[in-house]
Amino acid sequence: MENLSAKYGKTLNLDKLTSYCPGCGHGIVTRLVAEAIENLGIMERTIAIVGIGCGGFSHHYMDIDAIEATHGRAPSFAVGYKLTRPDNIVFTYAGDGDTSAIGLGDLLHAANKGMPITTIMVNNTVFGMTGGQMSPTSLEGQVTATTVKGRDVSKQGYPLLVPELMRAMPGVKYLARETVATPKGVRKTKKSIQKAFDCQVKGLGYAFVELIVPCPTGLKLNVKGSYERCGKEMTDYFKPQVFKDETEQGHVA
Repeated sequence: MENLSAKYGKTLNLDKLTSYCPGCGHGIVTRLVAEAIENLGIMERTIAIVGIGCGGFSHHYMDIDAIEATHGRAPSFAVGYKLTRPDNIVFTYAGDGDTSAIGLGDLLHAANKGMPITTIMVNNTVFGMTGGQMSPTSLEGQVTATTVKGRDVSKQGYPLLVPELMRAMPGVKYLARETVATPKGVRKTKKSIQKAFDCQVKGLGYAFVELIVPCPTGLKLNVKGSYERCGKEMTDYFKPQVFKDETEQGHVA
């Protein structure tokens, strides 16, 4: 039998069977987060603050400590933890519903503080766990359990562009949006996640990465169709890019 622990490192908890749905983007993101922690050698001092939703399962598959926050409050939990244990590495992991709906105020205030914290927001444009309701990032015209005729921006507003809200904040030192829809996108995602953690290791300030991922169950699509939508419609609106990179001295993207 192949030695998966040797191949993928100790951070991944390989004794756990995943509860993510087939084709879910969370599985890719969780693995890349675990690899970043392993590559930087910070496993023993890293703690995850997870939100409510599918992202709340992520710590089940990583051999690190974790706190399950109340809905939307992961950034505030992370601020409190970082203030008491500044030498440890703390990151939040939650979906677009948890992060940009009830948690948007907590997120923006945490980012504006500029503390060395890392936030991973997994955006599949829907509340996946609770039945496929509209989230703040659901696309215009998107059919969900609560927008059966499609999202109408005249009634529900426009899909929220979260990193764009943070771009002018001086305390935000690494800011990116990536996607896992393609192999090239996964490679870029891996690089951005590691930079977001490295930003904290260097004590530079807040780091935020939004990840555009498919949700076959919530979108009621097969896996292939979900990835095609992710790579076209979703990334047409949520354009992958590095908004700000101050992880290297003198370099600003």
